[in-house]
Amino acid sequence: MHHGEFRDPRVVTLYDLAFPWSRDDDFFAAELAAEPARDVLDLGCGTGRLAIALAARGYAVTGVDPAGPSLALARRKPGADAVTWIEGSTEVLPADAFDAALMTSHVAQFFVTDDAFATALADLHRALRRGGWLIFDSRDPAARGWERWNPAASRRTLRLPAGGTCVTWTEVTSVVDGAVSGTQQYEFSDGDHRTATLTLRFRTEAELRVVLGAAGLTVETIYGGWNREPIGHPDGEFLVVARRP
Repeated sequence: MHHGEFRDPRVVTLYDLAFPWSRDDDFFAAELAAEPARDVLDLGCGTGRLAIALAARGYAVTGVDPAGPSLALARRKPGADAVTWIEGSTEVLPADAFDAALMTSHVAQFFVTDDAFATALADLHRALRRGGWLIFDSRDPAARGWERWNPAASRRTLRLPAGGTCVTWTEVTSVVDGAVSGTQQYEFSDGDHRTATLTLRFRTEAELRVVLGAAGLTVETIYGGWNREPIGHPDGEFLVVARRP
């Protein structure tokens, strides 16, 4: 299943085990708190960890995601009633509705083609109020992070709350024009084995600046590390803060 980590109902239950709250959540929460905002969009909200936490801090949060199984899990969590959940992508966004928009967990890289990303950014521009800002992360291709997506380096064992384990690993199958494709394997201790495929687009700083500008968004800052270090930091990130003028 393509991007089965979000769409396969059993695999979705592993997401929060594999990716608990971490410094990337701290970064987005801190950036959001840097200036006043009320209505916040979490695009690609997944299982809702950050959306629910932001709602608990007093924001009016809308979580949007195209993966129904991820949203179903999000809706079952404590505090989920404080978030507005919408299944879909940028085409469902209302106009002039948000003071800030977030794309976390490298959601920007899921828009693989140039046209898809340009359309998404145009939709986000429309959804933001004037002066509203967009915050997102995208991996720096210069860091070549996909070279660590191999069975030896990525293999890990997750202990399931109900008992048993799941061993997971990732393997890259192709790297073509900035699009990295691969497989994710999930081997459950009850004998169930599932495979998900993935494709992510790595864009350079220059490419990000061009497409954001074409969408009418002004880049204010691009950091290279989660503690706001400059580009080229070993974290290998582009942490982008842009604004609708």
